[in-house]
Amino acid sequence: MPIDAFLTYLRCELNSSAHTVATYKNALTRFVEFITGGKPETFQPESVTGADARAWALSLSSRGLSGRTVRKMLTALSSFYTYLSRQGLAKSNPASEVPLAKFAKELPVYVRQKEMEEVLEEKPFTDGGFETTRDRLIVLMFYSTGMRRAELIGLRDADVDTSKGELKVLGKRNKERVIPFGSELREAIERYREARAGYTGQPFTEMFFVRREEGLPIYPSLVERVVKRELTGHSRASRLSPHTLRHSFATDMLNNGADLSAVQQLLGHQSLATTQVYTHITYRDLKQNYELAHPRAQKT
Repeated sequence: MPIDAFLTYLRCELNSSAHTVATYKNALTRFVEFITGGKPETFQPESVTGADARAWALSLSSRGLSGRTVRKMLTALSSFYTYLSRQGLAKSNPASEVPLAKFAKELPVYVRQKEMEEVLEEKPFTDGGFETTRDRLIVLMFYSTGMRRAELIGLRDADVDTSKGELKVLGKRNKERVIPFGSELREAIERYREARAGYTGQPFTEMFFVRREEGLPIYPSLVERVVKRELTGHSRASRLSPHTLRHSFATDMLNNGADLSAVQQLLGHQSLATTQVYTHITYRDLKQNYELAHPRAQKT
């Protein structure tokens, strides 16, 4: 089926993330169900028209999906037909006939620096057993390196070098990058490795972060729970997630004088424009501080 071939193309040729592939698969599956009336085996890509794509977008909106979600689904459909055109399996792109709503780029949610200090200083790394030590390190590592959730889960023990103060992660599109870290994270890593060895009986493991049960790797929902639990009660951020800590890392780096291009490299962004969204956050903080502190700022 063309959709299966397209998803394989995303995975193998474009090195798209598992999340992207799953998102596209969901959108295209829903489109085929709609266009065939629940009989996907009858789907004929070349027979789809712009009117069909518009009708699908309207049906998604009528079901309460946000404009942003509908836009993402249409983007998946458009990418699919671009692929089909290159393969000679379609002559036109029906999704191109559906006007896409434009949205203002949302500013990333982040935890303020004082709130992060409160989180990290509340429980010393000397307290607690293996899981407590690991969970505290997960939060500190996100905030100290700005890595993504998938990068943290996929971190290999051999790629964390405390003698050099650097670690190597595998980012999007299988691109490796090296991230430096300081003495606080180094000490926390060493304490974690000591605690981990007590449970696994081995000084080293294949994956850096493991569960207590037989040293198995950690998984996404576990990481999400850890971050939310550790941040709850300390931050007013609207979302408490690993990506919030990634945003916090970038924001505090820029607020404390880091070069924008350096932050881009640390985050693993392909485009500097992606990193520039954090400059809007720092300017917003600057403006708020001005309005609160300057005696003439509120003068009317």
